[in-house]
Amino acid sequence: MTDRFVSHFTNRLDAKGRVSIPAPFRAVLAKDGYEGLYVYPALDQSSLDCGGHALRATIDEILSRFSPFSEEWESLSTALNGTSEVLKVDPEGRIMLSETLKAHAGIGDTVTFVGQGHKFQIWEPERFKAHLEEARAKLRDVRRTLGARPA
Repeated sequence: MTDRFVSHFTNRLDAKGRVSIPAPFRAVLAKDGYEGLYVYPALDQSSLDCGGHALRATIDEILSRFSPFSEEWESLSTALNGTSEVLKVDPEGRIMLSETLKAHAGIGDTVTFVGQGHKFQIWEPERFKAHLEEARAKLRDVRRTLGARPA
């Protein structure tokens, strides 16, 4: 069993608006020991960032780089803590996304869960496909740049 969120999965919301967290992601969350699911709107994407203690530790580490009285700390804390929600995970591993979270990510009746190591993201599936293509294009450019460097 891994302690990282990897791969991606697409699931439908049920008639009550609940969606099942993929089993491999639930296993990582169980190992992490976080009660519920920590979720906030991604800062620069139409997706949701999700996780447990590992994600919280990353946020705390980022915030620790700034004075708690600085404008940067205030902005980051507001964006990462002030817009977050702790969602209850039912015994079947389902969550219910709030209307605010769904609106940010443009979510309808289907979502794609995307592993990112210490966290995972929830996307509207078509938006994720477009994001993935954009990410691959950027990586091809990076690879070309690295490959052009003299040894």
